[in-house]
Amino acid sequence: MNAFLSLGRWIFALPFAIFGLFHFMNANAMADFVVPAYMPAKTVFVYLSGLGLIAATVSMLIGKYDKLATTLLAVFLLLLVVLVHLPGAMSGGEGSQASMSMLLKDLALAGAAMMYAQNYAKDKAVVG
Repeated sequence: MNAFLSLGRWIFALPFAIFGLFHFMNANAMADFVVPAYMPAKTVFVYLSGLGLIAATVSMLIGKYDKLATTLLAVFLLLLVVLVHLPGAMSGGEGSQASMSMLLKDLALAGAAMMYAQNYAKDKAVVG
């Protein structure tokens, strides 16, 4: 059973690397589709968030600075919830249900990242 549960570390981390790669593969389309109009430098934001997602994945998989990485990942996901998904969910338009689904997904992932940082992280050098 412990061997099965230890797969959770990989199952949690790897999708963030894939999301990060998506940010680099489709930056312009993602900037227009995901980043709200009121945010400046949309493409730069997409590239930086993609880099952060890949860096968080690497950190979790190698166990170096993983508490810091998952804490920052949780902050990033919560910012997405508040700045990107919440306005869409509250708009009441056609995409409000999709925005609410993304809001709930990112909220759950932020909670999982916080639990990782609190209970599973190996390197507590930066964040005590």
